Amino acid sequence: MRFRVFQNDISPQRTMIFGFAAVILIGTVLLALPVSSADSRSIGWLDALFTATSAVCVTGLAVLDTGSDFSFFGQLVIMLLVQIGGLGFMTYGVIFAVLLGKKISLKDRLLVRESTKSISFKGVVRLTFAVIVIAFSLELIAAAVLTLRWAGEFGWQEAAYLALFHSVSAFNSAGFSLWPDSLSRYVGDPIVNLTISALVIIGGLGFTVLVDIYEKRNWRQLTLHSKVVILTSSILTLGGFLVFFILESFNPHTFGHLTLGERLWAAFFQSVTPRSAGFNTIDTGAMMSTSLLFTIFLMFVGASTGSTGGGIKTNTFAVLILTLKSVVKGQEEVTVLNRRISGNLVFQALAVIVLSFGIVLLACLLLTITERTAHHDFLEILFEATSAFGTTGLSMGVTRELTPLGKFIVIATMFIGRLGPLTFAFALALKPTKSKIRYPEDKILIG
Repeated sequence: MRFRVFQNDISPQRTMIFGFAAVILIGTVLLALPVSSADSRSIGWLDALFTATSAVCVTGLAVLDTGSDFSFFGQLVIMLLVQIGGLGFMTYGVIFAVLLGKKISLKDRLLVRESTKSISFKGVVRLTFAVIVIAFSLELIAAAVLTLRWAGEFGWQEAAYLALFHSVSAFNSAGFSLWPDSLSRYVGDPIVNLTISALVIIGGLGFTVLVDIYEKRNWRQLTLHSKVVILTSSILTLGGFLVFFILESFNPHTFGHLTLGERLWAAFFQSVTPRSAGFNTIDTGAMMSTSLLFTIFLMFVGASTGSTGGGIKTNTFAVLILTLKSVVKGQEEVTVLNRRISGNLVFQALAVIVLSFGIVLLACLLLTITERTAHHDFLEILFEATSAFGTTGLSMGVTRELTPLGKFIVIATMFIGRLGPLTFAFALALKPTKSKIRYPEDKILIG
């Protein structure tokens, strides 16, 4: 007998939307319970919905302080929602089905492929198990390292809990922290910076890339996708480090009081965290406008396809740059590393970028209307909208001052950003039909 996580015949994209919405709804109910609040009073349905959406969409934007406004039970719920949202609910569905001895149907393999963004549905069950093993192993190793670091400061029991919570949050690119200032107190701490950054970087590469690296262990044998993701991520991280170190060294409100070593760590961490992570070791709102604009760019790009992060993805951005290079050079084909990229992939990349830009712009437009009484400037609104879409979680202080309508706008933006604009486009599209008519080609002036 074959097992189906979903017995209906709806498309994989719609199943993804309904599945994530169901997890968010369950999380909302749990977080709205009085037992989830630190003062044993319900936080309200809207704030519960916002927090649940932020957790499942691994964003990290918070209208309440996670460490002080939620009870131990509420924090566990948030951590569980982050874990489910980061790895995908289909991952756990397949694991439970296999453990129960059920065969996975082709329909469910297609769902897993959509969830993990695999190129083929062959081997997706093996990839699912690899996702679980990789995630839990890295989270436990990081938690052990952070426990040793924080044991002297908080005691073994509390240190272990803090370490596990932040490890889960970091690997899943969530950015939830149990401290109101995130990780600012550890701005120059090598252990905390390296551990959290390593989790963010590894989680942001994507599970297909991680499995490819583990199996091949040779640069030449890696797939083109893995090579492009690794190169693009490295360039963005190095570029971000240089930009933040140079610019913020002239800012007395961020780097002014830091030593040279602390500035280096802060610049490195700040180049990593906008890639959909959401932690911060310096005051984001006090950064220079140029640094904030560059942070917006990094948040918009985000992590890589098939990872725990959001954004348009590093590989999509790479295809855009390669396409621009080909156009400027007058080349008819887009090539990279002695490989040709198909025209369909170029069209998909352009569609993702245009749709994503439109979503962020629409969110900005709506927030400038709903938040007009809060007297926020446009840069703060743009930062908030991009952070929500890129599921980053960084904020310049707008989140906790959002109006009820503003919260709904950010909730919708986080939801779309986590699943991806193409998922919604395919879910809303009618069943494609092949046209029997091919029209004559003509020209339109460009530029």
